[in-house]
Parts: sequence; structure tokens; C-alpha cells
Amino acid sequence: MTTETQIQAIEKLLQPLLAEDIFLVSIKIKPTNNYKVFIDADGGLGIEKCTRINRALYRQIEETALHTDGNFSLEVSSPGVDEPLKLLRQYKKNIGRNVEVLLNDGQKKEGKLKIAAENDIVIEEVTGKGKKAVTADVVIPFADIKQTTVQIKF
Repeated sequence: MTTETQIQAIEKLLQPLLAEDIFLVSIKIKPTNNYKVFIDADGGLGIEKCTRINRALYRQIEETALHTDGNFSLEVSSPGVDEPLKLLRQYKKNIGRNVEVLLNDGQKKEGKLKIAAENDIVIEEVTGKGKKAVTADVVIPFADIKQTTVQIKF
């Protein structure tokens, strides 16, 4: 079974488990049959949701004999804060937070994420400091974005 076929099989088993506001971000498979399933939720993803989905998915993998020898491991978690945003739904969830956007041409833009639309995002970028600070809304098409990460400020 190819990695792509395995990912499709896991996605099919996972879909009925994604109730409420939970959604799939990505699935990675290590060569040791270690499945890493990254999920997120519009209203925040607590450990109890991850645990519930992990147990149910593990049981389904066993029941469908995806690995007849039982030789696999499964991790279900949310992507870490350092993981780039991948889906429009993740962008929408992070409206109001500060983000760093790396553009395809190597430029970086930082600002507060204001809007996440179908084809682009809008960030509020502040340039200059103190009384000379200028705030402007910058529209960035998704086609120009290499990666976007949420910036945690303390």
C-alpha cells in the first residue's frame, strides 16, 4: 500500500469522527508506520477532543485491518504554534492575531490578520515607530504567500 493510499484510507476513517467544529489539517506517515494526524477546531482544540478522536481512529484502523500485524502507532494532535497555516479555515480562526507572512519573492510582512477571504488575506501593518508610526491595510493574495505563521507575543 502506497503512502498516498494509506493517507486516503486514514482520511476516510477520520471523516465521521470530525464532529462539531473539528477539521483535518494534514496527515503525515513516517516509514515506521507512525501516523501523525493534525486536526484543529474553530473554537479551540482541547486535549479531550484529541484523545477521543485518537482512540476512535486507532480502533477503526485495527478493525479495518489496515495493518494486519498491528505494527503501527498513531498520534492525533493540533499543529504546533510554530506550524504554518495551511487552510483558509485556520486563517479565519486566527483573525485578530499577529502573523508573519513570507511571500514567494522572499519579502516578509508582519501585522494583525484582519480578513481571510477566498483568494487573499488582509493584514494591518504598522511601519515606523512612535508618532511617526503609520498603519495601513495590506492585501496579500494567497498565490503570493509562501507561508504564514502566527506570532506569539508576551
